[in-house]
Amino acid sequence: MPDGTPLHQRVLRDAPALRVAGLIAPAQEAAVAAVEARYAVAITPAMAALIETAEDPIARQFIPDAAELTTAAHESADPIGDDALSPIPGIVHRYADRVLLKPTLICPVYCRFCFRREHVGPDGGLLKDAQLQAAYAWIAARPAIREVILTGGDPLMLSPRRLASILGALSAIPHVETLRIHSRVPVAEPARLSEELAEAMATEKPLFLVVHANHAREFTAAARAALRRVQRRAIPVLGQSVLLAGVNDSEAALEDLFRAMLAARVKPYYLHQLDAAPGTARFHVPIARGQALLAGLRGRVTGLAWPTYVLDIPGGHGKVPIGPEYLEQTGAVRDPQGAHHALAAHQPDRG
Repeated sequence: MPDGTPLHQRVLRDAPALRVAGLIAPAQEAAVAAVEARYAVAITPAMAALIETAEDPIARQFIPDAAELTTAAHESADPIGDDALSPIPGIVHRYADRVLLKPTLICPVYCRFCFRREHVGPDGGLLKDAQLQAAYAWIAARPAIREVILTGGDPLMLSPRRLASILGALSAIPHVETLRIHSRVPVAEPARLSEELAEAMATEKPLFLVVHANHAREFTAAARAALRRVQRRAIPVLGQSVLLAGVNDSEAALEDLFRAMLAARVKPYYLHQLDAAPGTARFHVPIARGQALLAGLRGRVTGLAWPTYVLDIPGGHGKVPIGPEYLEQTGAVRDPQGAHHALAAHQPDRG
């Protein structure tokens, strides 16, 4: 198709298209179609091109599996309490000083482990203008809010004009000090992040782009070029990832991922423990395993490559760090090799 074709018309959206592209076998098509009847399915050509085998880390993130139709006892349609914390359409207010604004529920790709999988999809649409105005007024009426995080869906699925309008309206609210955009677009569909879209992100107030990527191979030359279009406008870029079985649950995979981020001038920010959305149990990595993986990287990679390992407490109670601990209750400290060392009794507490 020509380059000007809208992204939502270019993604491989359904089971037959995935089979024709060689991404699923004919025998799997019925199972994939059953998943598709409940959850959104899409993968961009840019991401599909990275798939080497049916079981590789890229395929596992985006190709549907019949296991998605089995909901475990601990899983929930709203695992982190977004719905209960949404006072008006598009707004999620979990922390006093910041708020989520979801202007769209459309994504370039639909991750098979998504914690918003009950809401996102090609029919998610945009917030209507009246709903956006109501969201701005709601934020403006709450001076404790200092940061607005655009999420969704994927905010970079918006047109440059609409994105610039939203950022301009938020920047005009005096007590909003910081803006943030969370997106998959730079790695999933780099060509979409054009100079025009990057320019729409240029604001007077500090703005951070947080890129979701889970495997080193996602940082292609095209992805790095897309990120540079943003970085040239003095917009800092952070990286967030989800710890996923079969994708990045090894020291080598995490090291490669974090090094790939740094090579793309992206600071690893969060490593998320998987949220218990329906049908995602096949991706679960125990917290103790995640802690051990990060501990294995301590002293092996630069501190610049060290994200905060976080758990979003089920029910909407917020994120907490759950990384490995090095200070023992006895007062001893453990080094990266696992040896224990006593701290001098007279050493001042550095806080």
